[in-house]
Amino acid sequence: MKPLIVVVGPTATGKSDLGLALAERLDGEVVNADALQLYRGMDVGTAKLTVAERRGVPHHQLDVLDVTETASVAAYQRAARADIERLRAAGRTPVLVGGSGLYVQAVVDELEFPGTDPALRAVLEAELAGRGPAALHARLAEVDPAAAEVVLPSNGRRIVRALEVIALTGRPFPARLPEAAVPRYDAVLLGVDRPTADLDVRIARRVARMFAAGLVGETRRLLDAGLREGRTASRALGYQQVVAALDGAGDLGTAAAETVVATRRFVRRQRSWFRRDRRIHWLAAAEPDLFDRALAVSNARVPS
Repeated sequence: MKPLIVVVGPTATGKSDLGLALAERLDGEVVNADALQLYRGMDVGTAKLTVAERRGVPHHQLDVLDVTETASVAAYQRAARADIERLRAAGRTPVLVGGSGLYVQAVVDELEFPGTDPALRAVLEAELAGRGPAALHARLAEVDPAAAEVVLPSNGRRIVRALEVIALTGRPFPARLPEAAVPRYDAVLLGVDRPTADLDVRIARRVARMFAAGLVGETRRLLDAGLREGRTASRALGYQQVVAALDGAGDLGTAAAETVVATRRFVRRQRSWFRRDRRIHWLAAAEPDLFDRALAVSNARVPS
């Protein structure tokens, strides 16, 4: 079987273009691993490739959720693995592309995601609202130090989920550091990155293009579709800032500037996540031979 090719890295480094080019050359198809590109209608703000930009290469796990639905790593894991295994069985090369670290790891490694307990979840969420994420993160550090290394102290939703899983199963939270994970696939992991100053400029330009390309109008349409009720979608970078501006908390210029700042902060978290994984072959996205180097690494593992 063809191995799984994985293209990861921070936002705005050029992952989508590289993944598409590799899929074209390796007789493959793309499987999305960006949590927000799962949503229908969230196109401009997530830099989702248009149908024309996909150049006829099939893309999977795009536009599979309404904005009112909560994204589930467990559901994504099942669906993405089904796509990958179907492609491999057909002799095609699956190319997993995205910057959502846990979503990528959920596919490539043997992670289990237990169910939920609504009553326990409600208690933890009430505590989160009353005490804040730092207090719950301190508790997580006591019961599962390894999970606390992975889960950000500011990520209240994920801290709640970690504590819920630990309480329900009596076992550690399944989001482990990459070096402790058990691989599921024979995978080639490629990481693309750029110098921080270069990436900062690209992020600012990207946000400006999004606003020029209709992010505000797209957000208005998504509000009509129930964006405010979506626990995952409503917090998406760009959309969150535009909604705040439409609600009177500043103007659209402020929303754009805040989106740039929030995106740069998000990039730092992405780097922190992916740099822990020593399986990743890091490539400089700005180098003119990026594709050739990525192809060389991939071809070393792709049977002819």
